[in-house]
Amino acid sequence: MIRNAVPADLDAIAALHGEARASYYRGHIADELFDSPAEHARMREGWEAGIGRGAVLCAERDGAVAGVAASREIDGVMNLTQFHVDSARRRTGVGTELHAACVASWRRAGVTTVRLEVFAHNTRAQRFYARQGWFPDPDEPRLGNHLVLRLELNG
Repeated sequence: MIRNAVPADLDAIAALHGEARASYYRGHIADELFDSPAEHARMREGWEAGIGRGAVLCAERDGAVAGVAASREIDGVMNLTQFHVDSARRRTGVGTELHAACVASWRRAGVTTVRLEVFAHNTRAQRFYARQGWFPDPDEPRLGNHLVLRLELNG
């Protein structure tokens, strides 16, 4: 089931996000940049704000948060700012279903182009996004240590 996140989901979402970030950042950037008390507090505040705006979708399985996605407009362009699936639920369809719900939401809002940034070493996520139709942004293919991808929502 895909649904809007509620404040009661915050702990599960923050834990899922922390686990995901550790899986792709560890060994590539300093741990304190993603796994420190200050960074966890910043991340939690961001999720709390996103939930408050109604900008966070959850995939729920067996009563637990199995995936989470957040999007918002930045400089006039819709951005998929976060997309994580619980490691135990990967390759079970959770990500595909969550992504489809994001696309449906963007289309209902009249969005035609979405962008995201994915860590250059996170090849697992890059493969997932490519299967969903994302491609390198021709205007800005790279931003620091992240690749910039674009999705066109035609029709």
